[in-house]
Amino acid sequence: MTKRKPTGMEFESWIDAQIREAQEKGEFDDLPGAGKPIPDIGRPYDENWWIKRKLKQENVSLLPPTLRLRKEAEDTLIEARKARTEKRVRELLEDLNKKIRTMNTNAPPGPPLNLMPYDVDEFLRDKWEGPGT
Repeated sequence: MTKRKPTGMEFESWIDAQIREAQEKGEFDDLPGAGKPIPDIGRPYDENWWIKRKLKQENVSLLPPTLRLRKEAEDTLIEARKARTEKRVRELLEDLNKKIRTMNTNAPPGPPLNLMPYDVDEFLRDKWEGPGT
């Protein structure tokens, strides 16, 4: 528990004394980040920095489900184009199509999805950058 400031002692000198005592005890030694640059020191101040950091650490998305699925679709199509086997392309697109069908069946919150399931054979024929191309 923190000591109380003694009556009659200057507030600043009381704090200085506590800092000095802590330094002498080594309580500031080996703190995380010691000797490293302060992250984001050159960025403009953002009062919500700690919220954003926590969301990133917890891998939380603030996107509505439809926008999150659109982003996932973009990423999946990129991965499918570069997949090494036709089997992997089919797995990726069939999983994505299942999610799209589920989202289209239920009325999700947020903006409309505006995606229809992908034709896997057409994708393999026209867009896949697999071994045959």
